[in-house]
Amino acid sequence: MASFRLKFEQGLRARGINVTHDLDEKSDAILVIAGTRFLLDLNRARQRGIRVVQRLDGINWVQRVKWSGVKYTVRAEYGNFMLSLIRNRFADRIIYQSQFIRQWWEDWYGVAKAPASVIINGVDLNAYTHDGEHERPANIYRMLLLEGSLAHGLNSGLFHAVSLAEKMSTKYPMEVVVAGVVDEATQKKFAQGGVLAAKSSITIKFLGAVPRTDIPKLARSSHVMYCAEINPPCPNSVIESLACGLPVIGFDSGSLKELVTDDAGCIVAYGANPWKLEMPNIEALALSAGEALEKQSQFRAAARRRAESAFGLDGMVDEYLKVLLA
Repeated sequence: MASFRLKFEQGLRARGINVTHDLDEKSDAILVIAGTRFLLDLNRARQRGIRVVQRLDGINWVQRVKWSGVKYTVRAEYGNFMLSLIRNRFADRIIYQSQFIRQWWEDWYGVAKAPASVIINGVDLNAYTHDGEHERPANIYRMLLLEGSLAHGLNSGLFHAVSLAEKMSTKYPMEVVVAGVVDEATQKKFAQGGVLAAKSSITIKFLGAVPRTDIPKLARSSHVMYCAEINPPCPNSVIESLACGLPVIGFDSGSLKELVTDDAGCIVAYGANPWKLEMPNIEALALSAGEALEKQSQFRAAARRRAESAFGLDGMVDEYLKVLLA
């Protein structure tokens, strides 16, 4: 959300549109990015005739399948309640970030009363570009995982990525670089002497949370990006990687097929039930993803073209303004 807000506000100010975070200030429209606890203030603004537009991401669901701790579970369920309350009681318009998200909300919570649109996220194509400094290794293939968090209950995709890299390492020398929060217990399983380390034939590097400004170089310094989120709603990491000319590989769940065209990466059938966090068909992806490694120039160019054609920041801001101000 922070990444979107910064990009969106940048686009508004470039158009001479003022931005405020104070619900009591005079405004033409209010954009609620997911949810807010200031419901009384939001209601007063709505009563003054100000249009309220809610931008919706996915629904918290992993805690219903896999124990993720009391704190995470309570926050996730409370978040779902608040999001659905605003959607049903306060929003005059709704923006879903992908067709997948729209269908998901309508399946679980019914069709909203407010008019709805789908606007896929955008990226600054000048900041996230294929043309720039990189440190891509020549003697090994680097698989990048770029997520906000792969900790605790959200770590399933990390284990899938390592299994995939191990399968691919029989033909390609592989390393996995993880940019994002990974809890210490999970890291220890991959560390020297850990449960998985003895049988692992690949290198795994944990970078932790990285500054936003480092992401373009990190993407350009990799050979493929693996989308580790299961049922991803509309991952910025995928869009940013494509903009940097990095092919994306993963399984067909969530919105991934909406974002990644066949020539910009490799997306294969999950082969199981992602909603139950079942093991995907690692073998199928390992067999297919090698093409993105062997034809780097072709795939990297196609990834950038995909971003330029569909994920420009200006286009996204224009679409939001149609909903906010029309």
